[in-house]
Amino acid sequence: MINGKQLSHNHLYMAIKKSELYSSLWKSCDELRGGMDASQYKDYVLVLLFVKYVSDRYEGKEDAIIEIPKGGSFRDMSALKGNKDIGEGINTIIANLAEVNELKGVIDVADFDDDNKLGKGKEKQDRLSNLISIFEHPSLNFSNNRADGDDLLGDAYEYLMRNFATESGKSKGQFYTPAEVSRVMAKVIGIGEVKSQDQTIYDMACGSGSLLLKAADETVRGVTIYGQEMDNATAALAKMNMILHDNPTADIWQDNTLSKPHFKNPDGNLKTFDFCVANPPFSTKAWSNGFDPANDEYGRFEDGIPPKKNGDYAFLLHMIRSMKSTGKGAIILPHGVLFRGGAEAEIRKNLIKRGYFKGIIGLPTNLFYGTGIPACIIVLDKENAKNRTGIFMIDASKGFIKDGNKNRLREQDIHKIVDVFNNQMAIPDYSRMVHLSEISDPKNDFNLNIPRYINTREEEDIHNIEAHLLGGIPEKDVNGLSLYWNAFPSLQQTLFKTHGREGFYDLITESAMLKKTIGEHPDFKAYSLMVDEVISSWREKHVPYLRQIKPGVKPKETIRYLSEDLLKKFSDLALLDKYDVYQTLLNYWTIIMQDDVYQIAEEGWKAIISMDERKKSWSCDLLPKNLVTDKFFRAEYSHIVRLETEREALIQQITGLEDEQGGEDGLLADVRNDKEKVTKAGVQKRMKEIRGDADYADEQEVLEKHLELSEAEALLGRKIKESELLLDKKLLEKLRSLTPEEIKELVVNDKWMTAIEKEIKTEVERISQRLSQRLTELSQRYESTLSDISGKVAEYEEKVREHLAKMGFDF
Repeated sequence: MINGKQLSHNHLYMAIKKSELYSSLWKSCDELRGGMDASQYKDYVLVLLFVKYVSDRYEGKEDAIIEIPKGGSFRDMSALKGNKDIGEGINTIIANLAEVNELKGVIDVADFDDDNKLGKGKEKQDRLSNLISIFEHPSLNFSNNRADGDDLLGDAYEYLMRNFATESGKSKGQFYTPAEVSRVMAKVIGIGEVKSQDQTIYDMACGSGSLLLKAADETVRGVTIYGQEMDNATAALAKMNMILHDNPTADIWQDNTLSKPHFKNPDGNLKTFDFCVANPPFSTKAWSNGFDPANDEYGRFEDGIPPKKNGDYAFLLHMIRSMKSTGKGAIILPHGVLFRGGAEAEIRKNLIKRGYFKGIIGLPTNLFYGTGIPACIIVLDKENAKNRTGIFMIDASKGFIKDGNKNRLREQDIHKIVDVFNNQMAIPDYSRMVHLSEISDPKNDFNLNIPRYINTREEEDIHNIEAHLLGGIPEKDVNGLSLYWNAFPSLQQTLFKTHGREGFYDLITESAMLKKTIGEHPDFKAYSLMVDEVISSWREKHVPYLRQIKPGVKPKETIRYLSEDLLKKFSDLALLDKYDVYQTLLNYWTIIMQDDVYQIAEEGWKAIISMDERKKSWSCDLLPKNLVTDKFFRAEYSHIVRLETEREALIQQITGLEDEQGGEDGLLADVRNDKEKVTKAGVQKRMKEIRGDADYADEQEVLEKHLELSEAEALLGRKIKESELLLDKKLLEKLRSLTPEEIKELVVNDKWMTAIEKEIKTEVERISQRLSQRLTELSQRYESTLSDISGKVAEYEEKVREHLAKMGFDF
């Protein structure tokens, strides 16, 4: 049982949704909350996840990269449940595993026998026993975990890390770079083009390793990973995570990168790498502790020494020195590095002249877990530095979604940033190539602040004084909607007429009818038909593809193929943003389709039924009841709807009668219970008391009417229940009898495609909604002229004078 679900016999755990599984994993942290905060209990949870993973993958296997010794496996932990010395026992198991795999100081950093954090005696015993039980769940079997980007562990880890970072608070969440930002960085440095695993990637402030791992995920053949991290516990976490993500040979070192860089060549110079990525701590004050930057033996500060109390450029200069002559890199830094003066201005000028800056991507505020300030990605490229003629800039600050107390890049935001950057596309108010001559111009003086080069301000909606005085909608405002008039050539003539003064229009259609008028206009209908044709073309191409997916399919490759083609199909349609359409598919994938495809990848096209014995109910995630009902049992469902409608009518009659006669002087006053409710038992008792008494004839009639209605309503309730049970039985029988081909038809056509089409068509409806809202706003803005307002003021003044005169006041 998980989340209250008891699952079916022969497919015991396959019906679990990934989202539910991760939520259950996160709830495991409830066992640890109270004695420590998230920045601490993450170490306990992730160590257990590590031990479970390596035990499942490598126990009993010869020549495995991780040796599982006797007394050092997760099975040994399971045997400790309920043991009063469970904490000490877990420490011993972890120590055994660490000893034989040279993981001392890596997986043994959390003390499972700490009374202060875990409680004493029975409290600690129960807490740790419950924690182990959660990881025993068969759904967390990693023996067949895949390393192709679709692995259960990778996604579970990502879910946990995001939540740990969210709860860790300011300064403690810096161990994690949001996956969305990591993916952008990996894609803009071109690591996906790696030809051999001999190529290298380096992160000088690698935290938990999340940025390195996302970059490695972008490669097909793999890449050799190097990382250095100053914090001991975080470095240990990074080493664990490399093993968890099938990168056991990654070289992670714990020490201060700036004062004691670890990766060096035999000649003592810094080792250089093909790719570098980093999200260093922002504006570190004590960055030069432990060494003298003026006499740096590695030559990192030849272009200038950063300010003593701000280390942003120290990390940037270290990265540049760590890049090969053909190296590519990306680093996340606060916006201040783009425009601050003094020593930083001189360094910035020198780096620009060297041509190292390929591009700058301005990100939304509040993306990162250690800070809420806005940051940017600086993209570096040494290979083409000598031929650099400009720096490509993107203002991506407005593209995000709220996610709890943080902001997060959506899939559409990631795709747009990467497309625009890699193709160097100029988009008004979003991106452009800024020539070096413009940057070096005295008025800019090598200042790289994005608003200098890209208009980041919202366009001001300026009111027209003449229109307020004399009425009419200004021609400028109407022309401002030219995108709509280009798409719907004759719509403007349908909606407007000339005002009588040159340069102004009147709206013909009433505001309440605007959306309907637009939706029914021939131009809009033609546009909608064109969208329908694009959707149909996409559907016809991909229905056969989806029907042939089978166990072993890689879900992430599936959605990538579907979504990329959808993006391509909608590239040339005016008014519809192709990235908005792309996001509708990705939203549906995340909420519904992803779980379906993962189930098919495991089990094939089977209607797996989950039974809940406690509630005497069942469900089927792949084929929900409403889908099967609509396909095969419409008559039965319509019958239930009719009965419910009849029952609702009776309930309204009963309620009306009780409202009319239920007061203190009403004929139903004596049949109310302590809660002021009229009950059947009370009605029957009162009828028995007054039966045959002519003085109570009116009351008898009302009681009989109430009883008649109540019994009819109860009868309908029983019929509805019987009909629902019969329908439920038919549904279950039908599901069990469906062939794989019938399941494919239902899932692909009736479930997935129908839902996706509906969502895309909603985007079309938003076009008419946006246009009608803007026209309504303009109409209402200039609806009342100055003379109208003056007339009303005079009218109100006269009425006030009349009232005052009647009251005896003389003005």
